[in-house]
Amino acid sequence: MFRDRKDAGEKLAQALMKYENQGVIVIGIPRGGVEVAYHVAHALNADLSMIISRKLGHPENPELAIGAIAEDGSLYLSDLAESVSQGDLYKVLSAERGEIRRRIQELRDGRPLPDLANKVVVLVDDGIATGATIYATIKLCRNQKAAKVIVAAPVSSSQSMDRLRKLVDEVCILEIPEMYWAVSQVYKSFTNLEDSEVKNIMKQWEMEHVHEIRS
Repeated sequence: MFRDRKDAGEKLAQALMKYENQGVIVIGIPRGGVEVAYHVAHALNADLSMIISRKLGHPENPELAIGAIAEDGSLYLSDLAESVSQGDLYKVLSAERGEIRRRIQELRDGRPLPDLANKVVVLVDDGIATGATIYATIKLCRNQKAAKVIVAAPVSSSQSMDRLRKLVDEVCILEIPEMYWAVSQVYKSFTNLEDSEVKNIMKQWEMEHVHEIRS
């Protein structure tokens, strides 16, 4: 059990300390993953950035993930997507591409993807439910020629853990509940973050980073 995302990030960092001062780049998946990633990057003395990926919701039940798309167009579709018509899938994709563009402007000030080529990338989320967004983000990292991809999260299902092990170089998950129904179940405090809070986290990081360079 974690008190909050800060506690989860600090504990996750402890499990990743072999990467301290190793020049890795920690990538948070907005929104909640950015807060966890901030604390991981801080502890590892690593770079921090974010990648925008969006879940693709079923047209008749948006909460049900049929896949996900990352900001470079990397696409993951689950078996559920086969039950959706091409026209409906196109509408969902179009809507989420629009939201990705908005978030790039809003959360990353329109800046391009960080350079991941030949980098060790630590992908961080606040928890892995269906895994859809993380699968699309992994594809993006591979397309960007990352040297090594590590997925780190406080909690995941055992099924997602098994699948991730086949997709990336290393998986770091702290909690794998036997009865798993929601990411929030392993947190005492788990609130939805707003765009403004994510921006403040990144602004805080940039201020600290500039201060370190100057000092």
